[in-house]
Amino acid sequence: MIKTSYLLLWLFSLSIILTACRKEEMELIETPNDDTLNPSSSVASVMKKVAMKDGSSDNIIDRANCLTVELPVTVIANGITLTINTTSDYNAIEAIFDDSFIDVDTLDIIFPINIIRNDHTTVTVNNTTELSAYAASCNGENEFDDDIECIDFQYPLNIAVFNINNELIYTDSLTNDYDMHTFLASLSTDIVAQFEFPVTLLLPNNTVITANTFSEIETSILNHIDDCDEDDDYDYNDDDCPDCTPIYVIDILTGCSDWVVEKLERNGNDYDDLYAGYTFNFYTNNTISAYYSGNTVYGTWTADENNGVTTLTIDIPSLPYCNNNWTLHEVSAPPGETKVDLRVGDDRIRYENFCN
Repeated sequence: MIKTSYLLLWLFSLSIILTACRKEEMELIETPNDDTLNPSSSVASVMKKVAMKDGSSDNIIDRANCLTVELPVTVIANGITLTINTTSDYNAIEAIFDDSFIDVDTLDIIFPINIIRNDHTTVTVNNTTELSAYAASCNGENEFDDDIECIDFQYPLNIAVFNINNELIYTDSLTNDYDMHTFLASLSTDIVAQFEFPVTLLLPNNTVITANTFSEIETSILNHIDDCDEDDDYDYNDDDCPDCTPIYVIDILTGCSDWVVEKLERNGNDYDDLYAGYTFNFYTNNTISAYYSGNTVYGTWTADENNGVTTLTIDIPSLPYCNNNWTLHEVSAPPGETKVDLRVGDDRIRYENFCN
């Protein structure tokens, strides 16, 4: 009889414990509405656009803003065969185009290749015709498209997924845009998601934004959706020198002596060898000298900025092909070599030095 009483007491106590545990579990699962993500919500929509694959970074290869060619890929640029292994290798294609005075640059892709669409799906492409068909589905240069490029998530992000009864289905950690987009695309009306807050977002200038709710995530995205140039064009040269201020180029040119003219083109004619053997020196008092075969001639130069564009005005009376109101196109300064590329329309002059 005593054993029976103890058994009944133990069962009663156990039932109380289980009920309490179940109540605690439900309290943990039940979350405020603002902390759950519904697939049909506006915040889910903009988050998905942030996580899209931006296809504009390799436009020098495919000229398509919603496609990315999977690396490695082999291409032939102006007759030179290159294997592109990383995104930094795009610069090798640009260098070939920049070093050539061919009016029309050519790039051939060695097929088959894989392309990644903006929803992160991968497709095998066997020829130029197929690639052109996929590229035709993209919006054109600088046209509005779905992907949001001016703000990014900082990963990893921890999530928990529940059914409509607020029962936990699984937890996961999102480590990149592919994970985020795939997860958001998998959401359905019979599940909701909870993120571990705070969530950190990054702007192109490395400004950090902290969001503590989905509402704050949406507000942050919409507030910064147009804060940058998405570079959705096919002009691979238009962002070569974003930090090339007049002060920067003055420091470069006056910091080294004995510059040479490596490339020169005026009025459609190639004058690379016109000033062969000349050395040029840029001085902080805005004078410029050119030395050749025992003789030195002088002129003036200035560096100014207008609407974010740096202009170099060079005037050496006895060397007319050097003279122009040049636009600073690019400064290339890898270890051991510096090139300052100046252009106006189709005219071009590039100074080179090995002082760095």
